[in-house]
Amino acid sequence: MEKNRGLKRLFFALIYSWQGLRSALKHEEAFRQEFIGFVALTALSFYLDVTAMERLLMISTVMLVMVVEILNSAIETTVDRVSTDLHKLSGRAKDYGSFAVLMTILIATATWLTILLA
Repeated sequence: MEKNRGLKRLFFALIYSWQGLRSALKHEEAFRQEFIGFVALTALSFYLDVTAMERLLMISTVMLVMVVEILNSAIETTVDRVSTDLHKLSGRAKDYGSFAVLMTILIATATWLTILLA
């Protein structure tokens, strides 16, 4: 079976990405909250007296939180797919993902505070 190429591949990639966004919004409460925060903070950034580069950094760091959150959700889903039994390695994988989300939230917070308070 030949793989899709060119525009057809791009079309299917967009479809799969759209399905991923819809699924994340439906099934992942943390992602929903971060998505709402992203929309609100992005809109707010256009009302603030900041440079275009500062606005880009502000928006990008909040978007980074969502990227890491969805990767964390993918890890959790995969671990749960393999087994829902409690296991220290499964817990460790989930904890690492959660910690990655926390670190990106701290990066976003530090970025916003640095720009707003400088």
